[in-house]
Amino acid sequence: METVEFVYDGGENCRLDVFTAKALDITRNAAAKMIADGFVTVNGNKEDKNRKLKCGDSITVTKKQPEPYFVKPENIPLDIVYEDNCLLVVNKPKDMVVHPAAGNYSGTLVNAIMYYCGDSLSGINGVLRPGIVHRIDKDTSGLLMVAKNDFAHNFLASQIKEHSFTREYEAVVYGNIKADSGIIDAPIGRHPVKRKQMAVTDKNSKDAVTEYKVIERFGNFTHVRLKLKTGRTHQIRVHMSYIGHPVAGDSVYGPKKIISYLNGQCLHAKKLGFIHPESKEYMEFESELPKYFTEFLGRCKNGTV
Repeated sequence: METVEFVYDGGENCRLDVFTAKALDITRNAAAKMIADGFVTVNGNKEDKNRKLKCGDSITVTKKQPEPYFVKPENIPLDIVYEDNCLLVVNKPKDMVVHPAAGNYSGTLVNAIMYYCGDSLSGINGVLRPGIVHRIDKDTSGLLMVAKNDFAHNFLASQIKEHSFTREYEAVVYGNIKADSGIIDAPIGRHPVKRKQMAVTDKNSKDAVTEYKVIERFGNFTHVRLKLKTGRTHQIRVHMSYIGHPVAGDSVYGPKKIISYLNGQCLHAKKLGFIHPESKEYMEFESELPKYFTEFLGRCKNGTV
């Protein structure tokens, strides 16, 4: 158990569950459950979630330590684009989670690479994300980097931090983008209300820059190439929605009426480029657009979406 104490400064006349959610960066429902279970007290007393805080109130939060979890290696086929003693470049299929988390402790990319690589994976990101240098969403297909040792992991991660790591995507988005190319420079942070979502916001956000270029227009949809200059959570999906052209099939940032047969956003990580940790030479890899993507492009061209 870990105990954390906060003192309410009276800046806002807010409820206990709202304060707890913000302080711990968790959802309001999760905060309400902690309060109901007695893990949050005010001035040493158990209170209701809607208790209004007063200036000087002492809020004590007792956080349970997560139980140790060990990822089980699973014999899942991998589409390996490149491999050497330092790293793997893997072509991740749509509908595959990258690493274990609540509700997805098996069938992930990490389960697969642990079976394939054994102990030859970096341990920087802990037992749930061994070797994972960067991530892409479950319903985003395409290229992903896996580090086999800590040196390679740190070397590659530094390139991402310095924005020298090439990551290009292709997507089909709603609407007709008028400009042939452009730059979306808008900070991204946690959504102020929907805590599981991200949003363009000036509050508790980080710089986010996405370049886009139109490949082909279909009237109601546009095929675009996108280049990440930064790597924020859901960056492309948030940015495209922000400019009024959400990614087709996106059930979170797109319109309520979903293109169900896409089974998620039409977004593919097509190109990956980096300086190799040992040779110090620049390497670049591309993957072909997957079947779901090309079939949707065909529907767009034929006007049968």
